[in-house]
Formats: sequence, C-alpha cells, structure tokens
Amino acid sequence: MAQQDTEQSVNEEPKESGEFVVDTEDCEERERAHRERGTSRPITVVGNPVLHKECKDVTAFDDELAKLVDDMFASQRTAEGVGLAANQIGVDLKVFVYDCMDDEGVRHVGHVVNPVLDDLPADRRILDDSNEGCLSVPTAYASLARPDYAVVRGQDMHGNPIAVEGTGYFARCLQHETDHLYGYLYIDRLSKRDRKDALRQMSEGTPRYPVVAND
Repeated sequence: MAQQDTEQSVNEEPKESGEFVVDTEDCEERERAHRERGTSRPITVVGNPVLHKECKDVTAFDDELAKLVDDMFASQRTAEGVGLAANQIGVDLKVFVYDCMDDEGVRHVGHVVNPVLDDLPADRRILDDSNEGCLSVPTAYASLARPDYAVVRGQDMHGNPIAVEGTGYFARCLQHETDHLYGYLYIDRLSKRDRKDALRQMSEGTPRYPVVAND
C-alpha cells in the first residue's frame, strides 16, 4: 500500500502477547535487518496478470521464503510504501509485509503468510472513507470506505500461527494487502467512475520507483 496522500534480537520476529503478535517493538532494527539482507525488486502494476488472480498458499517455510520476506521489505522501502504483497513483486504466493503507522502514530512492522481476514461483527464495522493508494497503481489515490478495525490471521515465515490486529490506517493496510493476495486491487472496490479517475491519475503521473512494464 502506498503512503497516505497527505529486549529482542534484530533477527527475531514480533513475539506474541495473548492472542495477537506484538509488532510495535524494535521496529527500526527489525525492518533494517530484513531490508539489508534483501534485494529490492521492481513493482508490478495494474494489468499484470499476477495481480488479478488469487495467489498460491505457502506450504514451504524455508530459506527461500525467508529470502522473499527480506526482498519484500527492501522493495517496500525503495517504493516508500507502508505495505507490500508478494504478487506486487511478481511472486505468486500469499505473503505480505508491512511497516505502517496507525492513527495514534504507533509504528507496526511485520509480515503475514497465508492471511485470512476475520469477519467482523456488525458492531465493529465502523467505516472510514479515507483516501487509499497502491504501489501497483502509482500516483493515484481515491476515497474508499473500509472498516476502521481489522484482524488478520495466518502464519509467520517459520509456520507458526499468528494474528495481527489494526485500527485506522493500519487496519486499512491489513485489508488492502490481504486483498492483493486474493486478486483484488483497491480500485476494484471503487465505482466505475472512481476507478476510471484513478487510472487517469496513474496515466498522468510518473512512478518514483522502478516498475515492471506491462508488455
């Protein structure tokens, strides 16, 4: 996801506290460790087939998966994003990473493998219609209503079950990245008029990071 328009080892992942991972500690060190091990890759953009289908479940929790997570953090930093799904760098696997502030200014850093969003009860579905952008639709933004609270469940890169919760902008990020892995871009949730406007913004803009051309 694009930024809004407007005592733990550095190699360890967020630990669990109760039901949810703690992804707010040692954020700078953990993100840097991933990024420095990784290699930045160009971003796929709307129209690339890998973005428009459900990704494959991850079944091998191995060094190759760990390398992918590192590369995703490196790619996310290059693109100055707050979240990145594996298919955004051309990899057909259900993995996303995030480095995102919530509405209280608290930084969250982590990753989720094989994510599934919880269905929220009606009393938790308070919609927020803030602007949303996407690294795969560069330079475009549109208002999109999403719940301001989200819970995503999945695994970490070692195969351990995890759950992540978010509010506000971070909740939007969790929903946006999970959508990617099931073949949906945020513009797919817009009206035809707003989608057309977002694609116009993209056509008139210039990405600030390397992208994969759709031949």
